[in-house]
Amino acid sequence: MADITISLPDGSSRQVDEGTTVGQLAASIGRGLAKAAVIGVVNGVERDLVAPLADGDTVEIVTADSPRGLFTIRHSTAHVMAQAVLDEFPGATFGIGPPVEDGFYYDFQLPAGADGKPATFEPDDLPRIEARMREIIAESQPFVRDDIPNDAAREVFADHPFKLEIIDGEAEDPTSVTETGTARTYENPPASPKERPPFRGHAGFIDLCRGPHVPDTKAHLGHFKLLRIAGAYWRGDETKPQLQRVYGTAWASKKDLDAHLERLEEAAKRDHRKLGAELDLFSFPEEVGSGLAVFHPKGGTVRRLMEDYSRRRHEAADYEFVYSPHITKAQLFETSGHLQWFADGMFPPMHFEDEGGAEGQDYYLKPMNCPFHCLIFQSRQRSYRELPLRLFEFGSVYRYEKSGVVHGLTRVRGMTQDDAHIYCTREQMGAELQSLLGFVLGLLRDYGLDDFYLELSTRGDSDKFIGADEDWEEATAALAAAAGESGLELVDDPGGAAFYGPKISVQARDAIGRTWQMSTIQLDFQEPPRFGLEYVGADGARHTPVMIHRALFGSVERFFGVLVEHYAGAFPTWLAPVQVRLLPVRDDHMAYADRIADRLRAEGFRADVVDAGEKLGNRIRKAKGEKLPYVLVVGDDDVDHGTVGVNPRGGEVERDVSADDFVDRLRAEVLAQTGGR
Repeated sequence: MADITISLPDGSSRQVDEGTTVGQLAASIGRGLAKAAVIGVVNGVERDLVAPLADGDTVEIVTADSPRGLFTIRHSTAHVMAQAVLDEFPGATFGIGPPVEDGFYYDFQLPAGADGKPATFEPDDLPRIEARMREIIAESQPFVRDDIPNDAAREVFADHPFKLEIIDGEAEDPTSVTETGTARTYENPPASPKERPPFRGHAGFIDLCRGPHVPDTKAHLGHFKLLRIAGAYWRGDETKPQLQRVYGTAWASKKDLDAHLERLEEAAKRDHRKLGAELDLFSFPEEVGSGLAVFHPKGGTVRRLMEDYSRRRHEAADYEFVYSPHITKAQLFETSGHLQWFADGMFPPMHFEDEGGAEGQDYYLKPMNCPFHCLIFQSRQRSYRELPLRLFEFGSVYRYEKSGVVHGLTRVRGMTQDDAHIYCTREQMGAELQSLLGFVLGLLRDYGLDDFYLELSTRGDSDKFIGADEDWEEATAALAAAAGESGLELVDDPGGAAFYGPKISVQARDAIGRTWQMSTIQLDFQEPPRFGLEYVGADGARHTPVMIHRALFGSVERFFGVLVEHYAGAFPTWLAPVQVRLLPVRDDHMAYADRIADRLRAEGFRADVVDAGEKLGNRIRKAKGEKLPYVLVVGDDDVDHGTVGVNPRGGEVERDVSADDFVDRLRAEVLAQTGGR
């Protein structure tokens, strides 16, 4: 048999027999690689291990422990789960099932119940589905790829209406490919024919899918766990049927799975929604509405401290504070372009018949602060000597998020953005971006986040983006240069830009390694000309400024939620709503406890006293449950000698500490945490 030549990623080449598959190539390189192989990348295209190779192909073997290998494992596990559900719930149908970060999901519609409505999963259904999945995995069912005419596909999926919509192009599936007239499928032939096969003309499970997949259900699968059930509207449309979404996670090894489940357990303990209630920080009253938070006194204290510290830092960095209203006439957002490109994220208008002539006047809740800041710039003639002009506002904005995506404080409908807009010359742009990124990272570090990477979101092929190509290229290059100067890892995000320009997002890892999008810096050449913004240059001519959008927290609410989870509710002393609690052992120690608390308050600290109406041990346990930095117990010896018993959070108890020494230590700790600011 004639040899063919295959090129490998390291630049070497390998001679193999004609007809050799990707998997056989991996085996020829080494048994270890063959065992770890999941799929291959052939000439830049991902292929199954059974795909034959041709002379001159360039091949990379993708292994189970790589991000792309894990993606495939999760994709294949989603197929196994879908097969298990259709086996265990005859008459069920399914929608889409893509891999997601750390796992996968699939959407299902169960057969109608006695009330005529589709039934719903119960939590105890998950172990039953898992058990069937393990049986399927044990059968080593192959993943068999095929490309079939759409007419044939419609026959196969005749009992699955959501799949028919995908075939007909009415719905998108990120894991399917339906080229004109053709549908790609992957089938898992069972060890023995099913009694009630859910697909016409096929004995086993089949799905629309672009692939690739693991070779069979036993290859690299088995380290999985089904996690939860949620509702999801078909195609994300509230007018469409609500499906049942089953989430799961899958990994390359049991060790990795166990580690992930431990992380999930720790994340559940840190859930800001849970801690927000336990620590009396905030709530979401049903009477107010979904995604609209109410901050309680303790949460309000933390939020005020966050905002006040940010204000001081912005003042020191030459920002000027502005304020803008919560609503505006529609014309403002027509000028900015938001009504054209962002209307789906805005609340419906409020219409007034007594304004605007015969047609009346529409007002909108603002989703953004930037148009207002443009009006402030526009309010009078500007000189190049005023630039860069840095405007800053804690501005409340409102965005219509669908109920299915609202999530605690991290995805809300009403939020306050720490919004800054910098107007500068093109010559100032590069230095301003570098300075701005340094300012952002420094302030995030002050709040306790110090593990970052950057994401550069650029223009995609969508028609949602406005402006000339050369403007986008210049803006993207400027942001990339600023990111490069930071020394941080830079990850590309094609198509993720705002409609008016590219952006850098600061991605921060929290205490347990999760990634959160924090600050954004967006470079905008489009809004200034839309508003007719100009300044008089040194040459006496009029010029258009560059506009930089910057939200450091993202939103105060989201940042608050992230900090709650980062610290597991145990805020650093400078941010804690109550820094010190005084506990008198008996009622006759109360006056002394009050004097110590008054002194702490006079020094600017937040202290309270809980009287001796309850046993001391119970009061200490409650204080620790509130995650207070310090609990001071005072008894007879303390009253006589001016001392306190110090119970630090997470530390050893100290007796007979001078009250003066404790105050000095507390002051030094807070100064160290805030950098003396």
